[in-house]
Amino acid sequence: MAQAIVQTELGGPEVLTLVEVPDPVPSAGEVVVRIEAAGVNPIDAKQRSGLRPLPPITEPRHLGFDGAGVVTAIGSGVDDLEVGDRVAIRDTRGTYATALAVPAAHASVIPEGVTAAQGAALGIPAGTAYQSLLSLGVGQGDLLLLHAGSGAVGQAAIQFAVDWGATVIATGGPSSQERMRALGAIPVIYGEGLEQRIRDAADGREITVALDGAGTDEAIATSLALVSDRDRIATIVRGPDAAALGIRAFSGGSPVPLTEQELAWRAEAVPAALGLITRGRFSVEFGPELPLADAAEAHRLIEAHVAHGKIVLRP
Repeated sequence: MAQAIVQTELGGPEVLTLVEVPDPVPSAGEVVVRIEAAGVNPIDAKQRSGLRPLPPITEPRHLGFDGAGVVTAIGSGVDDLEVGDRVAIRDTRGTYATALAVPAAHASVIPEGVTAAQGAALGIPAGTAYQSLLSLGVGQGDLLLLHAGSGAVGQAAIQFAVDWGATVIATGGPSSQERMRALGAIPVIYGEGLEQRIRDAADGREITVALDGAGTDEAIATSLALVSDRDRIATIVRGPDAAALGIRAFSGGSPVPLTEQELAWRAEAVPAALGLITRGRFSVEFGPELPLADAAEAHRLIEAHVAHGKIVLRP
């Protein structure tokens, strides 16, 4: 029997339970992956608690969208993966488990030299950052204002934007300044006087685009004050408010769904990040690594904002 973390009701981390489940069998177009690492994301906790609404729970709900492991079985119609391949998984519910059947299209081969933890850390963070930057047209010559540059999405966004030729001013707390600088950003501490500190960091250059990953009124206000083209201001947190603010939103509770092109960009992000890792141009900051059975503790840590770096569960 395989094992998985499930919930049968909304609530705090204590509703998460480790249970035995039938060993997965691949359907057509699927592969079974023995999970070696599962990435924990803020959306996991938001859905668990009901903060991000989902349909009512009618059967045990599995958790986790990102993971990595080894292919152990292949369904019909899968030609580009083989048993024994190491893969990173994206956008597949249930990665908090020891084994999982996943669509083959959502599994990317992990190159030699890349760890399972690195592969498991990419799905949502890299996908969100990559798609958001492409939707905003970030590229050579842009000066990007990035709020929450120290989070997993923020760090991915810094690295993609710098790789594409943009300059990045990233906001974060005092303890995150060195990490953001090491990734290639100009770090700025958030808080009172933020707008002037950003102006000082820009040193007379026009800030052409802004991406909000913080969701604070301060972040929104400074973006509106410093970027003249509101079509190049977006949030990944304040989706329900974006239309009233006159800015764009990508997920984050937005009532506007992602386009087919944006979904395709999110699918491109994991192999793109894997390739950059192999070339030494993308890194992941890791936080606590916990056993699968301690998923509740992982959620407590992510909700308390006390853990620096990506939290990973190990079956």
